[in-house]
Amino acid sequence: MRRKSSDGFPVIPPFSVLPVSPVDLLCLVLLRQISRSSMPMFFALLKNLLTYLGGKIKMKFMLDILTKLAYNYIQYQRRAKTSSLCPALINLGDIMEEKAMKRVLTVIPALSLALALLASCSGTGGDSTDISAPAGTAASGGKVIKIGIFEPASGDNGAAGKQETLGYEYAHSITPTVEINGETYNVELEIVDNESSTDKAATAASALISKGVSVVLGSYGSAVCIASSQVFADANIACIAPTSTNPQVTLGNSHYFRLCFLDPFQGTVLANFAMEQFQAKNAYVLAKLGDDYSVGLATYFREAFEELGGTCIYETFPEGTSDYNSYIVNAKNAGADIFFSPTSTEAAALIIEQAAAQGWDKPILAGDTWDSNVITTAATGKDITLYITTFYQEGGNPEFDAGFKSWLNANPDKLASNNGNDQISAISPMAFDAYYTALEAIKAAGSTDSVAINDAIWNVRYEGVTGHIEFDEIGDAKRSDAVIKKANTEMGSWEYVTTQTVR
Repeated sequence: MRRKSSDGFPVIPPFSVLPVSPVDLLCLVLLRQISRSSMPMFFALLKNLLTYLGGKIKMKFMLDILTKLAYNYIQYQRRAKTSSLCPALINLGDIMEEKAMKRVLTVIPALSLALALLASCSGTGGDSTDISAPAGTAASGGKVIKIGIFEPASGDNGAAGKQETLGYEYAHSITPTVEINGETYNVELEIVDNESSTDKAATAASALISKGVSVVLGSYGSAVCIASSQVFADANIACIAPTSTNPQVTLGNSHYFRLCFLDPFQGTVLANFAMEQFQAKNAYVLAKLGDDYSVGLATYFREAFEELGGTCIYETFPEGTSDYNSYIVNAKNAGADIFFSPTSTEAAALIIEQAAAQGWDKPILAGDTWDSNVITTAATGKDITLYITTFYQEGGNPEFDAGFKSWLNANPDKLASNNGNDQISAISPMAFDAYYTALEAIKAAGSTDSVAINDAIWNVRYEGVTGHIEFDEIGDAKRSDAVIKKANTEMGSWEYVTTQTVR
Protein backbone atom coordinates (compact mmCIF):
# COMPACT_ATOMS: atom_id res chain seq x y z
CA MET A 1 0.00 0.00 0.00
CA ARG A 2 1.30 3.44 -0.89
CA ARG A 3 2.32 5.42 2.17
CA LYS A 4 0.28 8.52 2.98
CA SER A 5 1.00 11.69 4.88
CA SER A 6 -0.83 12.80 7.99
CA ASP A 7 -3.20 14.71 5.67
CA GLY A 8 -4.08 11.50 3.85
CA PHE A 9 -2.38 12.43 0.58
CA PRO A 10 0.25 10.31 -1.17
CA VAL A 11 3.85 10.92 -0.15
CA ILE A 12 6.33 11.35 -2.98
CA PRO A 13 9.05 8.63 -2.94
CA PRO A 14 12.69 9.48 -2.16
CA PHE A 15 14.54 11.78 -4.52
CA SER A 16 16.49 9.08 -6.32
CA VAL A 17 13.57 7.04 -7.71
CA LEU A 18 11.41 9.45 -9.73
CA PRO A 19 11.85 10.17 -13.45
CA VAL A 20 11.14 13.84 -14.05
CA SER A 21 10.00 15.59 -17.25
CA PRO A 22 9.08 19.16 -18.15
CA VAL A 23 5.47 18.11 -17.61
CA ASP A 24 6.33 16.90 -14.11
CA LEU A 25 7.99 20.24 -13.50
CA LEU A 26 4.91 22.24 -14.34
CA CYS A 27 2.72 19.88 -12.35
CA LEU A 28 4.94 20.49 -9.36
CA VAL A 29 4.71 24.23 -9.89
CA LEU A 30 0.96 23.80 -9.91
CA LEU A 31 1.17 21.91 -6.63
CA ARG A 32 2.96 24.87 -5.08
CA GLN A 33 0.60 27.42 -6.58
CA ILE A 34 -2.71 25.92 -5.48
CA SER A 35 -3.61 25.55 -1.81
CA ARG A 36 -6.35 23.41 -0.31
CA SER A 37 -7.94 22.37 -3.59
CA SER A 38 -9.79 19.08 -4.03
CA MET A 39 -6.77 16.82 -4.12
CA PRO A 40 -8.31 13.70 -5.76
CA MET A 41 -9.60 15.90 -8.58
CA PHE A 42 -6.30 17.72 -8.75
CA PHE A 43 -4.25 14.55 -9.14
CA ALA A 44 -6.69 13.33 -11.79
CA LEU A 45 -6.04 16.53 -13.75
CA LEU A 46 -2.31 16.01 -13.50
CA LYS A 47 -2.68 12.47 -14.78
CA ASN A 48 -4.81 13.66 -17.71
CA LEU A 49 -2.24 16.32 -18.51
CA LEU A 50 0.51 13.73 -18.65
CA THR A 51 -1.61 11.49 -20.85
CA TYR A 52 -2.42 14.40 -23.16
CA LEU A 53 1.24 15.23 -23.70
CA GLY A 54 2.35 11.61 -23.70
CA GLY A 55 5.63 10.12 -22.50
CA LYS A 56 8.29 11.46 -20.16
CA ILE A 57 11.53 13.24 -20.97
CA LYS A 58 13.95 12.48 -18.17
CA MET A 59 15.82 15.45 -16.77
CA LYS A 60 17.81 13.97 -13.91
CA PHE A 61 19.74 17.13 -13.16
CA MET A 62 16.47 18.64 -11.82
CA LEU A 63 15.45 15.55 -9.85
CA ASP A 64 16.20 16.63 -6.27
CA ILE A 65 14.71 20.10 -6.42
CA LEU A 66 11.54 18.98 -8.18
CA THR A 67 10.82 16.10 -5.86
CA LYS A 68 11.44 18.32 -2.85
CA LEU A 69 8.84 20.80 -4.11
CA ALA A 70 6.16 18.13 -4.31
CA TYR A 71 7.15 16.51 -1.04
CA ASN A 72 7.00 19.79 0.86
CA TYR A 73 3.56 20.65 -0.48
CA ILE A 74 1.98 17.30 0.23
CA GLN A 75 3.53 16.95 3.66
CA TYR A 76 2.97 20.43 4.91
CA GLN A 77 0.19 21.96 2.76
CA ARG A 78 2.19 25.00 1.96
CA ARG A 79 0.06 27.95 0.95
CA ALA A 80 1.11 29.38 -2.42
CA LYS A 81 3.03 32.61 -2.60
CA THR A 82 1.44 33.77 -5.87
CA SER A 83 -1.64 32.96 -7.88
CA SER A 84 -0.14 33.57 -11.32
CA LEU A 85 1.88 31.20 -13.45
CA CYS A 86 4.48 33.62 -14.74
CA PRO A 87 6.15 34.41 -11.39
CA ALA A 88 6.38 30.68 -10.74
CA LEU A 89 8.21 30.14 -14.01
CA ILE A 90 10.45 33.11 -13.23
CA ASN A 91 11.33 31.55 -9.87
CA LEU A 92 12.08 28.27 -11.57
CA GLY A 93 14.38 30.09 -13.94
CA ASP A 94 16.59 30.86 -10.98
CA ILE A 95 17.18 27.18 -10.29
CA MET A 96 17.20 25.70 -13.78
CA GLU A 97 19.67 25.71 -16.62
CA GLU A 98 18.65 27.80 -19.63
CA LYS A 99 18.36 24.77 -21.85
CA ALA A 100 16.01 23.03 -19.47
CA MET A 101 13.89 26.16 -19.18
CA LYS A 102 13.41 26.33 -22.94
CA ARG A 103 12.18 22.74 -22.96
CA VAL A 104 9.74 23.46 -20.16
CA LEU A 105 8.23 26.44 -21.94
CA THR A 106 7.06 24.20 -24.78
CA VAL A 107 4.29 22.78 -22.57
CA ILE A 108 2.84 26.07 -21.28
CA PRO A 109 -0.28 25.75 -23.50
CA ALA A 110 -1.08 22.37 -21.98
CA LEU A 111 -0.60 23.72 -18.45
CA SER A 112 -2.94 26.61 -19.24
CA LEU A 113 -5.56 24.06 -20.29
CA ALA A 114 -5.11 22.21 -16.99
CA LEU A 115 -5.48 25.43 -15.00
CA ALA A 116 -8.69 26.24 -16.87
CA LEU A 117 -10.06 22.78 -16.15
CA LEU A 118 -9.16 23.12 -12.49
CA ALA A 119 -10.90 26.50 -12.24
CA SER A 120 -14.06 25.10 -13.84
CA CYS A 121 -14.13 22.05 -11.58
CA SER A 122 -13.24 23.70 -8.27
CA GLY A 123 -16.80 24.82 -7.62
CA THR A 124 -18.24 21.30 -7.69
CA GLY A 125 -17.40 18.58 -5.21
CA GLY A 126 -14.69 18.70 -2.56
CA ASP A 127 -13.12 21.84 -1.17
CA SER A 128 -12.95 24.97 -3.26
CA THR A 129 -9.60 26.25 -4.46
CA ASP A 130 -8.02 28.82 -2.16
CA ILE A 131 -5.24 30.84 -3.70
CA SER A 132 -3.12 32.50 -1.03
CA ALA A 133 -1.83 36.03 -1.08
CA PRO A 134 1.59 36.97 -2.47
CA ALA A 135 4.65 36.58 -0.22
CA GLY A 136 4.73 39.17 2.52
CA THR A 137 1.01 39.82 2.27
CA ALA A 138 -1.76 38.48 4.49
CA ALA A 139 -5.04 37.24 3.06
CA SER A 140 -6.59 40.44 4.40
CA GLY A 141 -4.11 42.52 2.40
CA GLY A 142 -1.79 43.48 5.27
CA LYS A 143 1.92 42.85 5.13
CA VAL A 144 3.22 39.75 6.92
CA ILE A 145 6.49 38.41 8.25
CA LYS A 146 6.66 34.80 9.39
CA ILE A 147 8.62 33.59 12.40
CA GLY A 148 9.19 29.86 12.68
CA ILE A 149 8.73 28.05 15.98
CA PHE A 150 10.92 24.93 16.02
CA GLU A 151 9.96 23.05 19.18
CA PRO A 152 9.03 19.57 20.41
CA ALA A 153 5.36 19.06 21.21
CA SER A 154 5.85 15.31 21.60
CA GLY A 155 8.58 12.87 22.56
CA ASP A 156 10.85 13.01 25.61
CA ASN A 157 10.92 16.81 25.66
CA GLY A 158 7.35 17.43 24.55
CA ALA A 159 6.19 18.90 27.86
CA ALA A 160 9.07 21.36 28.00
CA GLY A 161 8.76 22.22 24.33
CA LYS A 162 5.15 23.24 24.89
CA GLN A 163 6.19 25.49 27.77
CA GLU A 164 8.84 27.15 25.64
CA THR A 165 6.28 27.66 22.88
CA LEU A 166 3.98 29.33 25.40
CA GLY A 167 6.62 32.01 25.93
CA TYR A 168 6.65 32.85 22.21
CA GLU A 169 2.88 32.82 22.02
CA TYR A 170 2.46 35.08 25.04
CA ALA A 171 4.95 37.57 23.57
CA HIS A 172 3.10 37.43 20.25
CA SER A 173 -0.21 38.08 22.01
CA ILE A 174 1.27 41.30 23.40
CA THR A 175 3.15 42.36 20.28
CA PRO A 176 1.64 40.77 17.16
CA THR A 177 3.17 43.32 14.77
CA VAL A 178 6.56 44.79 13.94
CA GLU A 179 7.58 48.03 12.22
CA ILE A 180 9.79 47.59 9.16
CA ASN A 181 10.95 50.81 7.51
CA GLY A 182 7.88 52.68 8.71
CA GLU A 183 5.40 50.00 7.67
CA THR A 184 3.50 47.73 10.04
CA TYR A 185 3.83 44.01 9.42
CA ASN A 186 1.69 41.35 11.04
CA VAL A 187 3.82 38.65 12.66
CA GLU A 188 2.66 35.11 11.92
CA LEU A 189 3.99 32.22 14.00
CA GLU A 190 4.56 29.04 12.01
CA ILE A 191 4.85 26.18 14.50
CA VAL A 192 6.25 22.70 13.81
CA ASP A 193 6.80 19.73 16.12
CA ASN A 194 10.32 18.31 15.87
CA GLU A 195 9.16 15.45 18.11
CA SER A 196 12.28 15.67 20.33
CA SER A 197 13.94 13.54 17.67
CA THR A 198 17.28 14.03 15.96
CA ASP A 199 16.01 11.74 13.19
CA LYS A 200 13.03 14.01 12.49
CA ALA A 201 14.62 17.38 13.20
CA ALA A 202 15.75 17.99 9.62
CA THR A 203 12.30 17.22 8.25
CA ALA A 204 10.70 19.62 10.73
CA ALA A 205 13.25 22.28 9.78
CA SER A 206 12.44 21.79 6.09
CA ALA A 207 8.77 22.25 6.91
CA LEU A 208 9.47 25.69 8.37
CA ILE A 209 11.58 26.65 5.39
CA SER A 210 8.77 25.62 3.05
CA LYS A 211 6.41 27.92 4.95
CA GLY A 212 8.53 30.93 4.09
CA VAL A 213 9.77 31.95 7.53
CA SER A 214 12.31 34.75 7.87
CA VAL A 215 13.81 33.69 11.21
CA VAL A 216 13.39 30.68 13.52
CA LEU A 217 13.06 30.40 17.31
CA GLY A 218 14.03 27.18 19.10
CA SER A 219 14.52 24.47 19.90
CA TYR A 220 14.28 23.17 23.41
CA GLY A 221 16.84 20.38 23.40
CA SER A 222 20.34 20.91 22.02
CA ALA A 223 20.39 17.65 20.09
CA VAL A 224 17.61 18.64 17.69
CA CYS A 225 19.22 22.06 17.18
CA ILE A 226 22.46 20.40 16.18
CA ALA A 227 20.69 17.87 13.96
CA SER A 228 18.75 20.55 12.05
CA SER A 229 21.43 23.23 11.91
CA GLN A 230 22.73 22.55 8.41
CA VAL A 231 19.21 22.59 6.97
CA PHE A 232 18.68 26.11 8.26
CA ALA A 233 22.18 27.14 7.20
CA ASP A 234 21.58 25.97 3.63
CA ALA A 235 18.38 28.05 3.55
CA ASN A 236 20.18 31.14 4.97
CA ILE A 237 17.80 31.32 7.92
CA ALA A 238 18.95 32.39 11.36
CA CYS A 239 17.83 30.58 14.51
CA ILE A 240 17.65 31.79 18.10
CA ALA A 241 17.61 29.05 20.73
CA PRO A 242 16.38 30.32 24.10
CA THR A 243 17.62 27.43 26.25
CA SER A 244 19.82 25.04 24.26
CA THR A 245 23.02 24.87 26.28
CA ASN A 246 25.36 22.52 24.36
CA PRO A 247 28.32 24.40 22.82
CA GLN A 248 27.90 22.60 19.48
CA VAL A 249 24.67 24.51 18.78
CA THR A 250 26.52 27.72 17.88
CA LEU A 251 30.07 26.48 17.36
CA GLY A 252 31.39 26.73 13.82
CA ASN A 253 28.41 28.48 12.24
CA SER A 254 27.10 32.01 11.82
CA HIS A 255 23.34 31.40 11.84
CA TYR A 256 22.56 29.82 15.24
CA PHE A 257 22.34 32.02 18.34
CA ARG A 258 21.42 31.30 21.95
CA LEU A 259 20.13 33.33 24.90
CA CYS A 260 21.23 31.02 27.72
CA PHE A 261 24.48 30.02 29.40
CA LEU A 262 26.49 27.05 28.10
CA ASP A 263 26.96 23.60 29.57
CA PRO A 264 30.68 23.96 30.41
CA PHE A 265 29.62 26.87 32.63
CA GLN A 266 26.56 25.07 33.99
CA GLY A 267 28.51 21.90 34.74
CA THR A 268 31.15 23.87 36.61
CA VAL A 269 28.55 25.77 38.64
CA LEU A 270 26.91 22.49 39.66
CA ALA A 271 30.25 20.93 40.58
CA ASN A 272 31.15 23.94 42.73
CA PHE A 273 27.74 23.87 44.38
CA ALA A 274 28.01 20.14 45.16
CA MET A 275 31.39 20.63 46.77
CA GLU A 276 30.51 23.75 48.75
CA GLN A 277 26.94 22.97 49.77
CA PHE A 278 27.26 19.26 50.53
CA GLN A 279 31.00 18.71 50.85
CA ALA A 280 30.51 15.98 48.27
CA LYS A 281 33.52 13.88 47.36
CA ASN A 282 31.92 11.06 45.37
CA ALA A 283 29.34 11.75 42.67
CA TYR A 284 27.18 9.31 40.72
CA VAL A 285 26.49 10.66 37.22
CA LEU A 286 23.79 9.23 34.95
CA ALA A 287 23.23 10.40 31.36
CA LYS A 288 21.16 9.30 28.38
CA LEU A 289 23.24 7.51 25.75
CA GLY A 290 23.39 9.40 22.45
CA ASP A 291 21.80 12.59 23.79
CA ASP A 292 24.11 15.55 23.07
CA TYR A 293 22.77 17.61 25.94
CA SER A 294 22.69 14.84 28.53
CA VAL A 295 26.10 13.37 27.75
CA GLY A 296 27.62 16.81 27.25
CA LEU A 297 26.52 18.29 30.57
CA ALA A 298 27.41 15.07 32.39
CA THR A 299 30.90 15.28 30.91
CA TYR A 300 31.40 18.93 31.86
CA PHE A 301 30.19 18.24 35.39
CA ARG A 302 32.56 15.26 35.76
CA GLU A 303 35.54 17.24 34.49
CA ALA A 304 34.87 20.12 36.88
CA PHE A 305 34.07 17.88 39.85
CA GLU A 306 37.22 15.80 39.38
CA GLU A 307 39.32 18.93 38.92
CA LEU A 308 38.03 20.08 42.31
CA GLY A 309 39.28 16.81 43.84
CA GLY A 310 36.16 14.65 43.67
CA THR A 311 35.59 11.27 42.05
CA CYS A 312 32.75 10.23 39.72
CA ILE A 313 30.98 7.02 38.82
CA TYR A 314 29.56 7.53 35.33
CA GLU A 315 26.87 5.46 33.60
CA THR A 316 24.50 5.90 30.64
CA PHE A 317 21.06 4.52 29.92
CA PRO A 318 19.66 3.76 26.43
CA GLU A 319 16.69 5.24 24.61
CA GLY A 320 13.38 3.88 25.87
CA THR A 321 14.50 3.24 29.44
CA SER A 322 11.74 3.46 32.05
CA ASP A 323 13.25 1.43 34.89
CA TYR A 324 16.06 3.28 36.66
CA ASN A 325 16.14 1.14 39.79
CA SER A 326 19.37 -0.62 38.89
CA TYR A 327 21.15 2.70 38.42
CA ILE A 328 19.95 3.94 41.80
CA VAL A 329 21.23 0.71 43.35
CA ASN A 330 24.60 1.29 41.67
CA ALA A 331 24.75 4.79 43.13
CA LYS A 332 24.02 3.42 46.60
CA ASN A 333 26.60 0.67 46.29
CA ALA A 334 29.21 3.18 45.14
CA GLY A 335 28.67 5.25 48.26
CA ALA A 336 27.83 8.34 46.21
CA ASP A 337 27.30 11.61 48.08
CA ILE A 338 25.14 13.05 45.30
CA PHE A 339 23.18 11.77 42.29
CA PHE A 340 23.57 13.96 39.19
CA SER A 341 21.43 13.26 36.12
CA PRO A 342 20.90 15.80 33.31
CA THR A 343 17.96 14.21 31.47
CA SER A 344 14.61 14.98 29.88
CA THR A 345 11.62 15.76 32.09
CA GLU A 346 10.12 12.41 31.17
CA ALA A 347 13.12 10.49 32.49
CA ALA A 348 13.49 12.86 35.45
CA ALA A 349 9.99 12.16 36.77
CA LEU A 350 10.69 8.42 36.73
CA ILE A 351 14.09 8.84 38.41
CA ILE A 352 12.51 10.90 41.20
CA GLU A 353 9.75 8.38 41.78
CA GLN A 354 12.07 5.38 41.82
CA ALA A 355 14.77 7.08 43.91
CA ALA A 356 12.16 7.97 46.54
CA ALA A 357 10.79 4.42 46.50
CA GLN A 358 14.29 3.06 47.16
CA GLY A 359 14.89 5.46 50.01
CA TRP A 360 17.63 7.44 48.32
CA ASP A 361 18.53 10.03 50.96
CA LYS A 362 21.35 11.97 49.31
CA PRO A 363 20.91 15.16 47.24
CA ILE A 364 19.84 14.84 43.62
CA LEU A 365 21.28 17.48 41.30
CA ALA A 366 20.24 18.29 37.74
CA GLY A 367 20.53 20.96 35.09
CA ASP A 368 18.09 23.29 33.39
CA THR A 369 15.94 20.56 31.79
CA TRP A 370 14.51 19.68 35.21
CA ASP A 371 13.14 23.20 35.65
CA SER A 372 9.51 22.26 35.06
CA ASN A 373 6.32 21.79 37.00
CA VAL A 374 6.44 18.22 35.71
CA ILE A 375 9.34 17.78 38.12
CA THR A 376 7.79 19.57 41.09
CA THR A 377 4.65 17.51 40.62
CA ALA A 378 6.69 14.31 40.57
CA ALA A 379 8.59 15.40 43.69
CA THR A 380 5.52 16.43 45.70
CA GLY A 381 5.12 14.27 48.78
CA LYS A 382 8.44 12.47 48.18
CA ASP A 383 11.20 12.33 50.76
CA ILE A 384 13.96 13.60 48.44
CA THR A 385 16.30 16.58 48.24
CA LEU A 386 16.50 18.10 44.76
CA TYR A 387 18.47 21.08 43.42
CA ILE A 388 18.73 22.36 39.85
CA THR A 389 20.46 25.10 37.87
CA THR A 390 18.36 27.26 35.58
CA PHE A 391 17.91 30.69 33.96
CA TYR A 392 15.09 32.38 35.86
CA GLN A 393 13.13 32.10 39.07
CA GLU A 394 9.48 33.03 39.36
CA GLY A 395 9.39 36.46 40.98
CA GLY A 396 12.36 37.72 38.98
CA ASN A 397 10.11 40.03 36.97
CA PRO A 398 6.74 40.53 38.72
CA GLU A 399 5.17 42.29 35.74
CA PHE A 400 5.95 39.41 33.40
CA ASP A 401 4.90 36.82 35.99
CA ALA A 402 1.52 38.44 36.60
CA GLY A 403 0.78 38.92 32.91
CA PHE A 404 1.83 35.42 31.94
CA LYS A 405 -0.19 33.78 34.70
CA SER A 406 -3.27 35.83 33.79
CA TRP A 407 -2.89 34.85 30.13
CA LEU A 408 -2.51 31.17 31.01
CA ASN A 409 -5.52 31.14 33.30
CA ALA A 410 -7.68 32.85 30.68
CA ASN A 411 -6.84 30.17 28.09
CA PRO A 412 -7.63 26.56 29.13
CA ASP A 413 -5.62 25.13 26.22
CA LYS A 414 -2.58 27.19 27.15
CA LEU A 415 -2.91 26.20 30.80
CA ALA A 416 -3.02 22.56 29.74
CA SER A 417 0.17 23.09 27.73
CA ASN A 418 1.75 24.39 30.93
CA ASN A 419 0.99 21.03 32.55
CA GLY A 420 -2.25 22.17 34.12
CA ASN A 421 -1.14 24.98 36.43
CA ASP A 422 0.34 28.47 36.21
CA GLN A 423 3.74 27.75 37.73
CA ILE A 424 6.39 29.49 35.62
CA SER A 425 9.28 27.50 34.22
CA ALA A 426 12.37 29.48 33.24
CA ILE A 427 12.02 28.38 29.63
CA SER A 428 8.84 30.43 29.12
CA PRO A 429 10.37 33.84 29.94
CA MET A 430 13.48 32.83 27.99
CA ALA A 431 11.30 32.17 24.95
CA PHE A 432 9.49 35.45 25.58
CA ASP A 433 12.84 37.23 25.36
CA ALA A 434 13.81 35.29 22.23
CA TYR A 435 10.68 36.56 20.44
CA TYR A 436 11.55 40.18 21.24
CA THR A 437 15.17 39.59 20.27
CA ALA A 438 13.91 38.48 16.86
CA LEU A 439 11.71 41.58 16.57
CA GLU A 440 14.66 43.81 17.39
CA ALA A 441 16.70 42.13 14.65
CA ILE A 442 13.86 42.45 12.13
CA LYS A 443 13.50 46.17 12.86
CA ALA A 444 17.24 46.69 12.59
CA ALA A 445 17.39 44.76 9.32
CA GLY A 446 14.58 46.87 7.88
CA SER A 447 13.56 43.87 5.85
CA THR A 448 11.88 40.47 5.86
CA ASP A 449 14.98 39.07 4.16
CA SER A 450 16.41 36.23 6.24
CA VAL A 451 20.03 37.08 5.43
CA ALA A 452 19.58 40.69 6.52
CA ILE A 453 17.92 39.54 9.74
CA ASN A 454 20.75 37.09 10.40
CA ASP A 455 23.27 39.90 10.03
CA ALA A 456 21.25 42.16 12.34
CA ILE A 457 21.03 39.66 15.20
CA TRP A 458 24.75 40.03 15.89
CA ASN A 459 24.26 43.65 16.94
CA VAL A 460 21.06 43.30 19.00
CA ARG A 461 21.16 44.86 22.46
CA TYR A 462 17.99 44.25 24.43
CA GLU A 463 16.89 44.39 28.06
CA GLY A 464 14.71 41.33 28.52
CA VAL A 465 12.69 39.78 31.29
CA THR A 466 15.60 37.44 32.04
CA GLY A 467 18.30 40.10 31.81
CA HIS A 468 20.49 41.90 29.31
CA ILE A 469 20.79 40.25 25.90
CA GLU A 470 23.69 40.62 23.50
CA PHE A 471 25.86 38.13 21.66
CA ASP A 472 29.56 37.36 21.51
CA GLU A 473 31.56 36.52 18.40
CA ILE A 474 30.28 32.92 18.43
CA GLY A 475 26.60 33.78 18.76
CA ASP A 476 26.32 32.95 22.46
CA ALA A 477 24.64 35.31 24.91
CA LYS A 478 26.95 37.06 27.32
CA ARG A 479 25.68 35.46 30.53
CA SER A 480 27.80 34.82 33.61
CA ASP A 481 25.52 33.43 36.31
CA ALA A 482 23.02 30.67 36.96
CA VAL A 483 20.00 30.49 39.24
CA ILE A 484 19.92 27.57 41.67
CA LYS A 485 16.54 26.34 42.92
CA LYS A 486 15.42 23.72 45.40
CA ALA A 487 12.25 21.66 45.07
CA ASN A 488 9.74 22.24 47.87
CA THR A 489 8.29 18.75 48.07
CA GLU A 490 5.49 19.82 50.40
CA MET A 491 4.19 22.70 48.26
CA GLY A 492 5.09 21.27 44.86
CA SER A 493 7.05 24.38 43.88
CA TRP A 494 10.55 25.75 43.42
CA GLU A 495 12.37 27.80 46.02
CA TYR A 496 15.12 30.22 45.09
CA VAL A 497 18.46 29.30 46.69
CA THR A 498 21.13 31.49 45.13
CA THR A 499 22.56 32.93 41.96
CA GLN A 500 25.99 31.47 41.42
CA THR A 501 28.91 32.12 39.14
CA VAL A 502 31.99 29.96 38.63
CA ARG A 503 34.46 30.31 41.50
